[in-house]
Amino acid sequence: MEKFQESLEKAKRYHLIADHMLTQTYPLIEDPKLLMSVMENVFLAYANGMAALLYYDRLFKHIPPFNQDFDSKLFIFEQECLPRYKLSRNYLHQLREIRDAVLAHRKSPVEFRRKDVFVICTDAYDMQTITMDRIKTYLNKAALFLRDISSITTKNAGIFR
Repeated sequence: MEKFQESLEKAKRYHLIADHMLTQTYPLIEDPKLLMSVMENVFLAYANGMAALLYYDRLFKHIPPFNQDFDSKLFIFEQECLPRYKLSRNYLHQLREIRDAVLAHRKSPVEFRRKDVFVICTDAYDMQTITMDRIKTYLNKAALFLRDISSITTKNAGIFR
C-alpha cells in the first residue's frame, strides 16, 4: 500500500472516530469536554487527508519533496494542490480554524464548560467556544473534503495493485 493510501485510510478512520464520538458517545455522557476530543479527531482527519493528497502528488512528481512538519505541508497544499485540483479554499480556512482551536486548547491556562459549550480562554482571557453544532459543521465539511481527496487519488488506483 502506498503512503498516500495509508494516509487516506487514517483520515477516514479519524473521521469515523469523530463521528462516533459526536453522535453516539456525546449524547450519553453530555460532557462538553468530550467536544475537544472530537475536534482533535476532525483535525487529524483533515491533516491526514491533506497529507494523502500531498503524497499522491509527490508520487507522480507534481510537487517537490517537502518537510514532514504541518506548516510545510499546509503551505504546499495551499500553493500547489488547491489550484491544481480546484478544491475549495473553505477547506483550507476550516483546517486552519480547527488547528487554531486545538492549539488554543493545548496552550490555554483556563478552560471550562458552560451548559452545552466548552470555553477555552487564552492568557489575555480571549474566549473561544466549542459547541456541538460547530463541530457538526466541521465534521460534515471534513466528510466532503475526504470525498474529494478520495475521488482525486482513486483515479490512478489501478496502477498500485
